[in-house]
Amino acid sequence: MRAFIYAGGSIDASNLTERPEDGDIIIAADSGYRNAKLLGVKPTVLLGDFDSLPREELNEAADGAEVITVPAEKDFTDTQLAVKTALEKGANEIIIIGGLDGRLDHTLSNLAILEDMHSKKVRAVIADGNNRARYLENDSIIIMKSGYKYISLLAIGEKVKGVTVEGCKYPLKNATLTDRYQYAVSNEIEGNCTFISVRKGAILIIESKDQK
Repeated sequence: MRAFIYAGGSIDASNLTERPEDGDIIIAADSGYRNAKLLGVKPTVLLGDFDSLPREELNEAADGAEVITVPAEKDFTDTQLAVKTALEKGANEIIIIGGLDGRLDHTLSNLAILEDMHSKKVRAVIADGNNRARYLENDSIIIMKSGYKYISLLAIGEKVKGVTVEGCKYPLKNATLTDRYQYAVSNEIEGNCTFISVRKGAILIIESKDQK
């Protein structure tokens, strides 16, 4: 079961290919409702302390949705609580839309969700149309070329071994990445797709749109 979580922050709707289908769980985390509305998506769950939604907008968002109100003073962000709710509802794949701009602390905490989901054997991705991020550990993946121009690999942890990249402008074969020297940045997919493999360790795979 898939869950779409709409977080706050700006998005590029024209470059977002991730769209919910019938049967998907659709959660709006507080002001993330505006991104859902922008994309023409009706949330089935509305969650947050709602400090950033005026009453009229909140009433519109809550129409027909399950509403989960949480206190403003809490130990988790609204996005983290939305992920927890999705898991409780049986999701084994989570797509977070938004949450990659604005406050750096929120962005980093959202990226950390990807590693947490991997530990729970849940597939996860975060995208806002300008960037898309995935977590990969001791595994391989094929990523199709899309509206994102650049693709970067960022080491998570002191050392990542056996990193191979095929189908990109700058290929790698059995390379080692370290968290202190992040050189595998701003690569470009040359064909229809790229193959990325990690033998030991973990990376963030971040696709980015050309901002020129």
